Amino acid sequence: MSHGKQFTLYSHVTGPNGWKVAVVLEELGLTYETIYLDFKNGEHKAPEFTKYNPNGRIPALIDHRNNDYVLWESGAIIIYLIENYDPEHKVSLASAGDKLQIIQWLFFQASGQGPYYGQAFHFRFNHSEKLPSAIERYQKEIIRVLGVLEGVLSKTEWLVGNKCTVADLSFIQWNEYVDKTVEGFDNFNFEKDFPAVFAWHKRLTARASVAKVVAVRTIKQSN
Repeated sequence: MSHGKQFTLYSHVTGPNGWKVAVVLEELGLTYETIYLDFKNGEHKAPEFTKYNPNGRIPALIDHRNNDYVLWESGAIIIYLIENYDPEHKVSLASAGDKLQIIQWLFFQASGQGPYYGQAFHFRFNHSEKLPSAIERYQKEIIRVLGVLEGVLSKTEWLVGNKCTVADLSFIQWNEYVDKTVEGFDNFNFEKDFPAVFAWHKRLTARASVAKVVAVRTIKQSN
């Protein structure tokens, strides 16, 4: 079976982790086709998808020029992409120490930012009943994660190696939801409370790759 584009990306129109991978693909100039799964119809749990990702979550990526190699979990996908398709280190770094620092931040994003932001969003907007204690718990965790980032970014422009890498790019999608998710909590003001993180986020969203992905996301979400 021939493919016009190198990668197939399984994603979702609102799921941040799929868009996170799309940004890295754009940064590296790689060609891909995105298949947006319909969660309401259970496409992410159907055999046609779980044969690629037994966890039934997005994203999953197929590299057609590497014997249809399949990988799931966004952090693992991003590491695969920079290890195999970023020889010029456009969004990665060459030294072993810097590589581990990047992986460190990818783990923090996947274990700290993503789950806590996701749970805060779920309990505030999607849960069947209002649970103020759960909402508050996860909103506080968002503030804590932002505080970790603020402590680092108040001293340096980027997370690793004084340049924008996938470590930075991995945080964009969930931070896009910060104001909506934490709105009204303890007079939260993103720009005032976390100025270094806010400025960093603005630098990231100004990148051409991010602007392109955001434009596609906006169209998909409006359909």
